[in-house]
Amino acid sequence: MKKLVIIPTYNEKENIARIIAAVMALDGGFEVLVVDDSSPDGTADIVKSLQGQYPEKLHLTIRNIKDGLGKAYIHGFRWALDNGYDYIFEMDADFSHNPNDLPKLYEACLDADMTIGSRYSKGVNVVNWPMSRVLLSYFASKYVRFILGIPVHDTTAGFVCFSRKVLEGIGLDNVKLKGYGFQVEMKFRAFKKGYKIKEVPIIFTDRTEGESKMNGGIIKEAVFGVLDLKLKSIFGKL
Repeated sequence: MKKLVIIPTYNEKENIARIIAAVMALDGGFEVLVVDDSSPDGTADIVKSLQGQYPEKLHLTIRNIKDGLGKAYIHGFRWALDNGYDYIFEMDADFSHNPNDLPKLYEACLDADMTIGSRYSKGVNVVNWPMSRVLLSYFASKYVRFILGIPVHDTTAGFVCFSRKVLEGIGLDNVKLKGYGFQVEMKFRAFKKGYKIKEVPIIFTDRTEGESKMNGGIIKEAVFGVLDLKLKSIFGKL
């Protein structure tokens, strides 16, 4: 089975070499695709310098526009499907997602269609976040679960494993949300298509290097995007 970990980047020079090395050190033949949005800090150059060290396992694609996390992932998903991967993973570059949890997500996905590295399926497992952000994230997931009726505790999670058939079946051209709303939309579309979703408890640790990409616009999109998804679902326009 071919496994690809997609890591979207924008100004991640402090983290990218270490996160690539951590994934490559795992057993199981994980490959990495870095989707870089033309980072001005030279992130892509670091990846290029490492490709000789990991021949045929480290891949890079550079986008000329920075238009949201969701668009970067969609770009990566299409690359993965075009290149014949069976299991495709989402993961942040900043070690908030522990690479050592990738095998757990993969193993769980062998008995499911989509697995989620979940911060909230067994209590609240978040390290180094201020309480205000923990509460915002936790209740955002509660809000999404209530509005959309989706049986997932961590609806905004960005540590995910998809089987190939999920990405082929949900219609990537239909996915419109770009920020954290994108994470919700992917889970909702998978749920509405009847795919089996599992949550795998993880410990989420906030970044220690680089800057967070969270902002008010991302939060606003997620809140109103969820309502739009609900309306589209009701009127059969999803």
